[in-house]
Amino acid sequence: MRVYQEELSDVSRYIENHKHDTLQEKEPQYQNILKHVAPFIQLGPHLRMLEVGTGTGWFPILCKREGLDCRGLEISPQLVEFAREYGRANGVEADIQLGNIEETDLGEAQFDVIIASSVFEHIENWRLALGVLFRALRPGGVLFFESTNKFGLNQGEYPQLFFYGWLPDAARYRFRMMVQGRDIMKNGIDFHQFRYGLLRRAFREAGFSRCMDRYQVLDPESKTGLKRFVFRLLKSSTALRRLALVCAQGTTFVCVK
Repeated sequence: MRVYQEELSDVSRYIENHKHDTLQEKEPQYQNILKHVAPFIQLGPHLRMLEVGTGTGWFPILCKREGLDCRGLEISPQLVEFAREYGRANGVEADIQLGNIEETDLGEAQFDVIIASSVFEHIENWRLALGVLFRALRPGGVLFFESTNKFGLNQGEYPQLFFYGWLPDAARYRFRMMVQGRDIMKNGIDFHQFRYGLLRRAFREAGFSRCMDRYQVLDPESKTGLKRFVFRLLKSSTALRRLALVCAQGTTFVCVK
């Protein structure tokens, strides 16, 4: 991957589709991320947080409004500019840096929490990037990870097409270029369709001491009715939980260094 200084049609399309999103609309996603992280580290202004792949910048902007210190790293100059303007429109000076996670030096033991939501599928050398994030986390630090799930019946990368992730890489690339143009191969394509087993192994190999999927993290008692029963069942049975995750819409993990 590299930083493209020119305007990319895929990025322009993304901005056009999201330019009217409000922070209020993003609040449930924001709270969901914090809900996953909170059981493993005490949130507060004392923490240093990083989001990789900030997109329109809503997460670090909401963090700053809530008194949390969150820096952003984004590979698209168009999105960096948009996110900074979006922050100013909401009374916030967003701390978002232009950079490629494969090449940016984040240092060692710099952050307490790192958020990587819907970004690793777009990173060509994702194992290298995972190593960068691991080194950048302090001991006991937390990584929140969300990405694609190859066998998900429907997913955010191309929600119009069921079984999209099941396509071989070359077929996905050709399909997306045909539908959205060749610019999609620069920053927007999903180079990777992940699997839960693959990611569990990768997190262990990177050095994380604990790696938990969404059913292991969330408290069943926070749910109601049928959802509570299902979450209890999946939390108590490894076999059933892993079976349920095979066709989940995406992969979600919380990893502790």
